[in-house]
Amino acid sequence: MSETTSRVDSDEAQPEQTGRLALLLNHPLSSYYLLLGATLLLLALGLVMVLSASSIESFRVFGSAYTLAQRQGMFAVLGVVLMLLAARTSVQFWRGFAWVLFAIAFALLVLVLFIGVEVAGQRNWIDIIGPFRLQPSEFAKLALVVWGASLLSQPSRRMDSWKSLLVPLLPVAVVMMLLVLMEGDFGNTLMLAAITMGMLFAAGAPLRLFAIMLAFGAGAIVLVTLAAPYRMQRFTSWLDPGADPLGFGWQVTQGQYALGTGGFWGVGLGASREKWGSLPEAHTDFIFPVIGEELGLVGSLTVLGLFGLLAFAIFRLARNTDDAFVRLASVGVGSWIVIQAVINIGAVLGILPITGVPLPLVSYGGSSLVPTLVALGMLMAFARAEPDARRALRRRSTAQSLRRR
Repeated sequence: MSETTSRVDSDEAQPEQTGRLALLLNHPLSSYYLLLGATLLLLALGLVMVLSASSIESFRVFGSAYTLAQRQGMFAVLGVVLMLLAARTSVQFWRGFAWVLFAIAFALLVLVLFIGVEVAGQRNWIDIIGPFRLQPSEFAKLALVVWGASLLSQPSRRMDSWKSLLVPLLPVAVVMMLLVLMEGDFGNTLMLAAITMGMLFAAGAPLRLFAIMLAFGAGAIVLVTLAAPYRMQRFTSWLDPGADPLGFGWQVTQGQYALGTGGFWGVGLGASREKWGSLPEAHTDFIFPVIGEELGLVGSLTVLGLFGLLAFAIFRLARNTDDAFVRLASVGVGSWIVIQAVINIGAVLGILPITGVPLPLVSYGGSSLVPTLVALGMLMAFARAEPDARRALRRRSTAQSLRRR
């Protein structure tokens, strides 16, 4: 009798829990809270892991284990402030700001070719103050998203015409990619291409256009790879990391050792052995292996789950909106963050070649972190601007006013 009763209670609880989840997802502000929650959780995890992964390198270079983590904390504070400010803007603000943002980003991409400083073989940094540098190619991603969405959402633009779809978006995007490629930044060149294709897909471009673009893109990647010996070596080491285990295959091999060492629960926060010099770029491009080593499979799946939740919220916003600008910008940001995360984690696992892109919101670097947070703040503003969300915010504001009385 008791077993039957418990089974009935369990069967009744499942629909109740499912209904509660559906109710939460159907809340007018659910997209906003999903974006905010996933972003802050990834950021918090990233700050903790940067502190752990960078401590040895920071002590070696600066004499303090906390210098790099303190800088990342400062970048995070700045980024969160800008994100919250962006979340209080309007769709009209971003439409009006699109050309200004694009002009600034384009000018910086040209400027870095003349006054840029070289770091790790890439001339894509501009010195700001002291040790702080600006990477224009990271800000170019946000600019391309906002400008491209503004361009493609113009009421006068015909979506059934290839010329209206591609001109001037595609030629300008290609010029931006060439400028970034001239700086030696192959990873962000791929990201600009991903953003462009994502927005064209959201605009309703025919599939045969993507087949043509992918063919040209594959040919360009082959030429770029052949033109730079180190890229060719990266590619061959990706195909067979064991062929050069002490050279170009070293980073991938050590990253996989770190992931394998972590097991299910990890070796413990701060207890990574690979970060002591075996794993290059442990706090930047290869921070995911340190997460896997210290937090194990549980930590790795948590990161993947948070990125999945962020992707769900972004593309849900794009699907539910009636505003073409919001839809295009949301898909652009989603393509940027999701594909960059896939490329970074895929390179760590040996599924994809190493391209040098950081893990969004998690890896060290202010030039990557701040534009990403601003872009997500923009999407939060879009989520708050939905008609049902505006009504819910007005009701909450009225209720708060009545309580104060």
